[in-house]
Amino acid sequence: MHLSLTGAQALASEVIAMYRNEITVPVPVVLCVPSPYLAHVSHLVKPTLFVGGQNLHESEKGAFTGEVSAEMLKSCGATHVIVGHSERRLLFGESDERLKSKLRRALDSGLRPIYCVGETREERASGTHESVVTRQMHAALEVLRPGDEVVWAYEPVWAIGTGQNASPADAQAMHAVVRAVLHERLGDSAERIPLLYGGSLNADNAQALFSMPDVDGGLVGGASLNARSFINILKALLECRG
Repeated sequence: MHLSLTGAQALASEVIAMYRNEITVPVPVVLCVPSPYLAHVSHLVKPTLFVGGQNLHESEKGAFTGEVSAEMLKSCGATHVIVGHSERRLLFGESDERLKSKLRRALDSGLRPIYCVGETREERASGTHESVVTRQMHAALEVLRPGDEVVWAYEPVWAIGTGQNASPADAQAMHAVVRAVLHERLGDSAERIPLLYGGSLNADNAQALFSMPDVDGGLVGGASLNARSFINILKALLECRG
């Protein structure tokens, strides 16, 4: 929840200009912006970059004042939507059950979900972090159907907005857990599913994180509010891809 409309347009314009000038190998980028700005940002960056919503309601429509539906997001140019961001789970009490409904709504509406899983500091300290993430994964997988395409993101909740981040080894260990759960359900096709790391990802730690075998990209938070920082993260990803 940052920036005015003018600020959002300026940031998007900087990002798209730098992307076109400096990113020589195409890399998929989704700008997930506040709902009021979606149409404006979409007009500036598509078709080079995608845009997505930060949240959606699980119902198609109805008396849910203040909420945003999948169709509303699509009508403003969104192709993706974040589901289950750690702040939605932690601050707004969104449960696995509710997030399953949101995930299904996004898919049924033709949006590609970026589905987030992750543990709190207490859960990591107690040694239950792997079981917590596995539970979150299984809940989401219950509603998937053949052909559904989901991007998965691991977010250590304790690293969101704290300036702390998981070490590359810790991130890889948890991404391996996510990949193993997907393998269990989807077989070898799990290798082709993108897994993103989120949690104080920035231009300084991006290369070390992206060098891990199961870290395919990033869910960038505060660092995305600076165009130079964001583009440098993309460059780090490309360097690690070789």
